[in-house]
Amino acid sequence: MTAFGFDSTTDEVISGIDLSGKQAVVTGASSGLGVETTRALAGAGAAVMMVARDATKLDAAVATLREALPSARIDTVLLDLADLDSVRAGAREIREKCPQINLLINNAGVMACPLMRTVQGFEMQFGTNHLGHFLLTCLLAPALVAGAPARVINLSSAGHKFGALDLDDPNYQRREYEKWSAYGQSKTANALFTVALDKRLRDQGVRSLAVHPGMIMTELSRHMEPADMEAILRGRDIADIVFKTVEQGSATSVWAATSAELEGKGGLYLEDCHIAGAATPGSDAGVEDYALDPDLADQLWQMSESMVGEKLSL
Repeated sequence: MTAFGFDSTTDEVISGIDLSGKQAVVTGASSGLGVETTRALAGAGAAVMMVARDATKLDAAVATLREALPSARIDTVLLDLADLDSVRAGAREIREKCPQINLLINNAGVMACPLMRTVQGFEMQFGTNHLGHFLLTCLLAPALVAGAPARVINLSSAGHKFGALDLDDPNYQRREYEKWSAYGQSKTANALFTVALDKRLRDQGVRSLAVHPGMIMTELSRHMEPADMEAILRGRDIADIVFKTVEQGSATSVWAATSAELEGKGGLYLEDCHIAGAATPGSDAGVEDYALDPDLADQLWQMSESMVGEKLSL
């Protein structure tokens, strides 16, 4: 369907696209993929709200972008996805500044951290990667509907293959914690959230897509140890693994957010700038059936509403 692929960069996928008059919001915008995604969208004319939890890093990212794009329309909001009170306060500020949102890129995340808890007591990866973004998106939904046609892009990962969703114990209160299965569960949740959100908002012009960015060395890997790389390689030699650059890793998110080829589509999992096929044994490509299961997606939605104490209200 698309002329783009594994090697495509953000500049290539957004070439010729004019985002003047569009408002984007990018979480995790202080480093890595978030900065590059912001650069690409702002370079195409969009106003971009950069969201992150670390003021020093966010200010540095803004300074770098303004140097590269002096005319960029960039603003910032501080928000910690691991604290639902912070999410609520940040969402209020975003809506005050952005009454209409055309693109929401839920890019932030943590990976393979030791057992930690969010402020409200959720397992850190599930709480940050899924629940924080779930609440933020629900709170921003009126602005997305006001900005329709709009798109929500949720960064999932091929890491969803490390773990399905455990509805009985998502926060590792009874089972033994294993950081990679916990990461996998959170990335599965990102994909399922995409399915459930698209179902609820598509009739109002808001579509949702999940993205696997590829393997990139960014700050996301800050908790990784040598044994963790062995877990990722699964018996392969590291020389056989092709890592993406940040520009390549951000390309699928930017393609998902802006491509005319995806108009009218949603609830899908994308990789290498195309719609992924079904997963096959022994391959890193494709998406597992459980990550797009509509019944499981609805169950996760209902559980998430209960956990965060918020329902989608328009």
